[in-house]
Amino acid sequence: MTQTSPRSHRIETNGIHLHTVQAGPEAGPLVILLHGFPEFWYGWRKQIPALADAGYRVWIPDQRGYNLSDKPTAIGAYNLDTLALDIVGLMDAARAEQAYVVGHDWGAAVAWWLGIKHAHRIRRLAILNVPHPAVMRRYMRAHLSQLRKSWYMFFFQIPRLPEYLLRRRNHEAMVRMLRSTARPDAFTEEDFREYRQAWGRPGALTGMIHWYRAMFQRPPAPAASYRVSVPVRIIWGRQDPVLEWPLAQLSLDLCDRGEVHWIHGATHWLQHEEAEEVNEKLLEFLAGGDDGQ
Repeated sequence: MTQTSPRSHRIETNGIHLHTVQAGPEAGPLVILLHGFPEFWYGWRKQIPALADAGYRVWIPDQRGYNLSDKPTAIGAYNLDTLALDIVGLMDAARAEQAYVVGHDWGAAVAWWLGIKHAHRIRRLAILNVPHPAVMRRYMRAHLSQLRKSWYMFFFQIPRLPEYLLRRRNHEAMVRMLRSTARPDAFTEEDFREYRQAWGRPGALTGMIHWYRAMFQRPPAPAASYRVSVPVRIIWGRQDPVLEWPLAQLSLDLCDRGEVHWIHGATHWLQHEEAEEVNEKLLEFLAGGDDGQ
């Protein structure tokens, strides 16, 4: 096994255990990759070799509720403050004072929250296709088009029914969702076999959906300031059918040192569709250092 070969570890953090996949040299700068819904660590498989070969110590957790990680049953266990502390705990387990954090979808929401409430632990933030949380709230209230696209967030508040519908016919609805929102080349049949296995683990669907339930029912404590002081690069697929592109530019208004890179031919699933460009822009950004943080 080489240094860049992925290795599985179960890490204790914030009162639970998270399954993590790790690669790269132990002495390298720590990069934590955070997946979103409905993925797991596997969603970053195309980024692992590039980052590890560049000398980074790469940790990718299955976030709580997902795949092989612990799956608390209470909705309150998926509060955004708690989700962020899971990642702070991973940094502690890695004995890293700071880490580079890269997030996509819900993983990007956790990354933003880390930048808001735990900035001293973050060297740089790379955000893929999710806006700053304060921007998302304002934008949905002002734009009915985005509210319509976010209908599923409200549907997920219903107890038990979403799990039942998503589980039917070997998770057909979830596969259809990925296919309908991504380019045809984004996911293979082998990918869907991996996802179905992860979705089918006991308690996984409920844990995954509890992230949405907690967003409404157990919101995090307000932040003293919603500005993000650490360097931020937003990488955004302009063809995202779920999140409207002005959200990216509006998010920059809350960043002291932010920039956006557009990938015009990519959708919400840009790290799958345009892996080479995403990897290039991640490596370029991470190499910028810590800017005195």
